[in-house]
Amino acid sequence: MKTKVLAALAATMAVGATCAFAANPFVDVPSDSWAYKSVVELADAGIIQGVDGQYFQGNRNITRYEAAEMVAKAMAHMDKASVEQRALINKLADEYADELNNLGVRVSALENRVGNVKLTGDARIRYRYQSEGDKVTKANVPYIENDKKTHVANKKQDNDSSWDYRVRIRANAQVNDRTNVVYGITTGVRSFADNGPASAENNVTTDRAYVDYNFGGNNWDLMVGRYEYIMGGPRAYGFFYGDTFDGAQLKYQNDKFAATAGYGKFKEGLVAGDEDYDGVKTGYGELEGFFGGGRAAGSAVGVYYNDYTVAGGSHRTAEDAFSFDDSWGAYGSLNLGKWNLLANYEKYNSTDSKDNDPEVWIGKLTYGAANFATPKSWDAWVEYLNADNGFADTDTTFSGSTNGWRNDSLTNNVKSWGVGVDYTFAKNAQFQIMQSFASSAKQGDADPGEETRAQFVFVF
Repeated sequence: MKTKVLAALAATMAVGATCAFAANPFVDVPSDSWAYKSVVELADAGIIQGVDGQYFQGNRNITRYEAAEMVAKAMAHMDKASVEQRALINKLADEYADELNNLGVRVSALENRVGNVKLTGDARIRYRYQSEGDKVTKANVPYIENDKKTHVANKKQDNDSSWDYRVRIRANAQVNDRTNVVYGITTGVRSFADNGPASAENNVTTDRAYVDYNFGGNNWDLMVGRYEYIMGGPRAYGFFYGDTFDGAQLKYQNDKFAATAGYGKFKEGLVAGDEDYDGVKTGYGELEGFFGGGRAAGSAVGVYYNDYTVAGGSHRTAEDAFSFDDSWGAYGSLNLGKWNLLANYEKYNSTDSKDNDPEVWIGKLTYGAANFATPKSWDAWVEYLNADNGFADTDTTFSGSTNGWRNDSLTNNVKSWGVGVDYTFAKNAQFQIMQSFASSAKQGDADPGEETRAQFVFVF
């Protein structure tokens, strides 16, 4: 740590050089010392203060909080630093992020100073396995009317296709105090069993490309471009969502209330379109209230509504196309110390018959919080999902994309429990494991197989 702090001092030499003839404030730093000029300049800039105002004590071990305090003071002079110096101070700020936060120094303030572009990303290595479910026929699943073949509720996954990976990279450009531009690319989910040439589905694609503008005292936020859309917002379960969504969104929020309105088109999953139709568009609105700690750390309740259309302005153009006219949902998230209880409900209104309006109930209880920045932090959770029949055609779910962890057959015509643990085994590195159990079909007797999922996630 001593070396890193000395590096921080060296990086800020030019930053604090406000007076070339400043007096030496420390009696234990002789004028012929190699560090004399740097120490004097940094002391004159207020970045270092020494001990008792008289001694530098350059050989003394310092605490992490003292190091963080030096980094915080260097941050205040960031506008005078070179690109290399900014990069080093940024690295030190990441190292001492927890101490800086405890000192009341927001790392986001540093991010606004370190330069125009910041690169982040994540990498995931995942294992998924599902046991074989019961065979599906017209007899044991009443709502399947256009069944062309007998198949299983979920086919047993081959071991060689159980492993996959995904890498995503994000570039955040701080244009000014109010405007960010974000661009991101992703490999998509790639199986380790796929050793052939890259196909169109496996090419690296753009999944983020948007402008984010804050105004009105930062209470208003306008986002335009390609972004991630989660029904109900980030606190909701997000049974149906768009990982890649082209649209525009306007949001107002304070510590007690948030209102969101937007419109756009889904670009992932079956709702992105096929030969029968040109994808699903939606207009959406959300209202949220925060209490017991405010928007950042408190509890919340919310309601949301979506109106769906497909190309040409109609809601349905083919038998197997997207068949919902609109939907609405509500959630409640209650924080009780280290415990969080989430309850979520959604209803989808079909275009053809009110008898086919499926509903989803989700409940989740979580203890603890696994934080990527805090090694050895962890959480454990248990959840229950109850989804009506109606979210699937004969082969797959209507969306192909949910904000949960379950595979397709465990999101349609199912009652299922799940448990999981998230553990941060090193800084920015987390292990996550999930398991379904007691899963059964709601309509008929074609029960799905149980899913096991384990993954390593790294952020950078």
